[in-house]
Amino acid sequence: MKTLLLEIDNLKRKLDSLRPLTKSQVKNLKTLFDVDFTFNSTAIEGNTLSLNETKLVLLEGITIGGKSTHEHLEIINHKEAIDYIEKLASKKTSEITRSDILSIHNIILRGIDSENAGIYRKVPVYVKKKDNSIFKFPEPFQIDNLMNEFFEWLINSQNLHPVLFAVEAHTRFVSIHPFVDGNGRTARLILNLLLFQFGFPPAVIKVTERAVYLDAIDGWDRNVNLTPIATLVANCLKESLLLYIETIEKKIIWR
Repeated sequence: MKTLLLEIDNLKRKLDSLRPLTKSQVKNLKTLFDVDFTFNSTAIEGNTLSLNETKLVLLEGITIGGKSTHEHLEIINHKEAIDYIEKLASKKTSEITRSDILSIHNIILRGIDSENAGIYRKVPVYVKKKDNSIFKFPEPFQIDNLMNEFFEWLINSQNLHPVLFAVEAHTRFVSIHPFVDGNGRTARLILNLLLFQFGFPPAVIKVTERAVYLDAIDGWDRNVNLTPIATLVANCLKESLLLYIETIEKKIIWR
């Protein structure tokens, strides 16, 4: 893990040496990662639009035949949530509020489940693990206190390496599971909000890594072991850094 974080630090320094980016460079990279992040994060949760279909919806405003309004809204809302966290990234981490997190979730579920959008759940939630054991998330009455502890942790844990800090914030949030739906998407947006605050590009967890990702979260739930999820995210971030640098140096245009 130390070697991987050192590689990331070195790539980050190289990226910083290429800054400031022009407006066209920023727009080009945003186009690439808005589509990539949105496709993968929604696909992890079961959205069936392909990468090319996601691109058509976001960049061309095209409706995909045979796909539900629900799935289209998941794509559109996720892109809007990315725009929102990019604005939030100008805040200090200590200034992130409960309202900010609720707003991220509200955007994700807007028009999909307005009754629960931006509202902590009032019902218990269980999930079946792949070994068929049943895992119970915290009771609804515990969520307020757990989220207060989450924000206290954010304020008091910024001495961690930025990547480990962002990963642990993501994983702590997932373990609380404060919403009826949209917890995973919200957690991955929080992860990238914190990375943005430190000047990193987004870490995009690929849908092809879904099983590894869920197993890594399970490792935290069972043993509070951050290494598997931290390794996965760090490798995703390394890939993004390399792609950012290559795009800038080779003047690649993404369509």
